[in-house]
Amino acid sequence: MDTKILQRFLENLRRKRENLLEWLNATPASKKQIRLGPSNEQAVQAHLHVLDDAIAKAENRTLGLCEVCHDYVETSRLEMDFTASVCIDHYSAEQKRQLETELELSRKLQKALLPQEIPQIPGLKIAAFTKPAKIVGGDYFDFFRFRDDVHGVAIADIMGKGLPASMLMASLQSSLRILVPENDSPAAVVEKLNKLFCHNIHLVQFITLFLARYDSQSRVLEYCNAGHNPPLLVRRQPGDGSSVQWLKPTGAAIGLAESFTFAVEKIILSPGDIFVIYTDGVSEAMNSKEEEFGEKRLAEFVRKASHLTAHQLVHELQRTLLQYTEGRGLHDDFTIMVGKVE
Repeated sequence: MDTKILQRFLENLRRKRENLLEWLNATPASKKQIRLGPSNEQAVQAHLHVLDDAIAKAENRTLGLCEVCHDYVETSRLEMDFTASVCIDHYSAEQKRQLETELELSRKLQKALLPQEIPQIPGLKIAAFTKPAKIVGGDYFDFFRFRDDVHGVAIADIMGKGLPASMLMASLQSSLRILVPENDSPAAVVEKLNKLFCHNIHLVQFITLFLARYDSQSRVLEYCNAGHNPPLLVRRQPGDGSSVQWLKPTGAAIGLAESFTFAVEKIILSPGDIFVIYTDGVSEAMNSKEEEFGEKRLAEFVRKASHLTAHQLVHELQRTLLQYTEGRGLHDDFTIMVGKVE
């Protein structure tokens, strides 16, 4: 393998390992629990062991050596999966068919368009807003149709900022636009995404993702939360009351753990219910005293503003955060999606 390519792989693997270790050592336990969902730190340690093995192989120039012919596997394959260790020529007929399917998927991803339009969903009004901390960012939201034509929504946060994060965001968006229409379950989509990204040489940290489908006839919201901030659900109660529910992670963030399972949760929404999906830039917005806006303030704001339309609520939340931060600007990308059941 070309020395420059091998050195680039080694640098990316080391950076990925450093970022993962820094996150593991510096992140508060409460936030770790959100990012890991039902998984634990042992899953991250297992992923670190895989990275250590790959780094050691890169250092002694054995990364990507074929176990059969002892030549190097294709560079493009190593970029997608740094654990690849068998040349395509040695694949079985079934493995080659699977690879052809993956290559066809990659071809589709390159051609996928990236428009963003808020859909007209019967009985549900949606509004959304996003603003990067820099010129380009790593926050992302989008809308889809699953294979059975049920509407889907997604919001994601690529850990990191600037151009590298935005490039991964574009790749994630393309992947979702291909995978969602081919599946009926959010969990099936997220599981395939994790396989695509977990060993990608360009993913140097991880991606949090909330992916849901909403059946307008049954008013069932079915979701998979891969280590994303728990969305807020404010339910209208008899009279003028309301209750708060947090849609907690059902799996670890994409690319964070070596082993993974993604569960699905279902809730039935009622008229007047509001859900708010957001990224770190909302809950971690700080005032001059270095105090975060936080989940409690967010819940209280939505309770008081529950009489507003989805569009008005998004606008008022933007204004409230601007007032709270006293115009100091954003430290992180900032994305909100609000849905209100009619």
